[in-house]
Amino acid sequence: MIRTRPRSAGRPIETQALARVGTRTKRLVQRLRPGDVAVIDHEDLDRVSAEALVAAGAAAVVNAAASISGRYPNLGPSILADAGIPLIDRVGTLALRKIPDGAAVRIQGDRVVVDDRVVAVGVALTPSAIAEATRAAGEQLGERFESFARNTVEYMQRERDLLFGGAGLPELRHRMEGRPVLVVVRGTGYREDLATLAPWIRDARPVLVGVDGGADALVEAGYRPDLIVGDMDSVSDETLRLAARHRAPTELVVHAYPDGRAPGLARLDALGLSARTVAATGTSEDVAFLLAHDAGAEAIVAVGSHGNLREFLDKGRGGMSSTFLVRLRVGEILMDAKGVSRIYAPRVRRLDAVLLVGAALFAMLAVVIVSPPLRLWAMQLVDDMRQWIFQLGGPA
Repeated sequence: MIRTRPRSAGRPIETQALARVGTRTKRLVQRLRPGDVAVIDHEDLDRVSAEALVAAGAAAVVNAAASISGRYPNLGPSILADAGIPLIDRVGTLALRKIPDGAAVRIQGDRVVVDDRVVAVGVALTPSAIAEATRAAGEQLGERFESFARNTVEYMQRERDLLFGGAGLPELRHRMEGRPVLVVVRGTGYREDLATLAPWIRDARPVLVGVDGGADALVEAGYRPDLIVGDMDSVSDETLRLAARHRAPTELVVHAYPDGRAPGLARLDALGLSARTVAATGTSEDVAFLLAHDAGAEAIVAVGSHGNLREFLDKGRGGMSSTFLVRLRVGEILMDAKGVSRIYAPRVRRLDAVLLVGAALFAMLAVVIVSPPLRLWAMQLVDDMRQWIFQLGGPA
């Protein structure tokens, strides 16, 4: 049972609910129920993770790490503040062991209480404190950009064979050559983009690629992914099993570490599924783009993807420099979903046209039947046509 007492003069916010504890936010939200307290360890909480916490209905968020480290102006804490979700920051990693998963906890200001005992103390981030910390972090953006540029050059030197020669990319069963490919990432605005693209998907029949949780997004929208790419830590078991049951099974490609380790394979093995691996430094999204480009795709349409510097930094990983270079590599065929939806005009299908004409004729016939003057006129017209045909067929 959730109990929340709003902040009043001299009294901090108090929330009482069940705790869900996890070090990987994107996996934790899959277990989170509305009203739970999310206990995470997520430095520089990014926008996508914060939106997932809001969508899951978190009553409060307790972070072992710094939600705003000051390295760059990340967007996650502001999203929680706008949703009215209390954020207790920097409680320390020890709290992850002191707060049992599923235990009833009480948030009192900056304190976390279990069984009437204070188990963690952090910093209660107010909306004004979040705004000030974000502003201060924005002043460091130039320094972060320089670091981003250095990482980009290092990645290009390390992965040039993959970038420009397709080294290590497997040959896929699904034919992509000359076809459009839709790559879905469970990022910002992915639901709206998929809904807007429905006419284009119906007409163009693209190859559907889900990147980890993006495969769940495709299934939720009523589609079956042709290919799932990722480390397989955020796609649901239901989607993986559904993919295997089809007559043309979904292909699975596990994104492995550069040294070849692929933890996602163990999960697939437990489900009785087979997969291929790609060892790469960058993100699973990058691997999906390179697979489509190397296979000769006519166009790549990206849903929920990352497109600007702040979004790259907001992912909170050095590997985002690879995303920048991969976009340069596939840029001539890469399109954003919002751009496609704005310029695409749905085709009128032949069946739709036939049904439209049939409906119009049926409506006209109904009017003729129920209207005596029109019925008389129609009968006279039929008689005139019969006489005209008889005269045509008579003796010369």
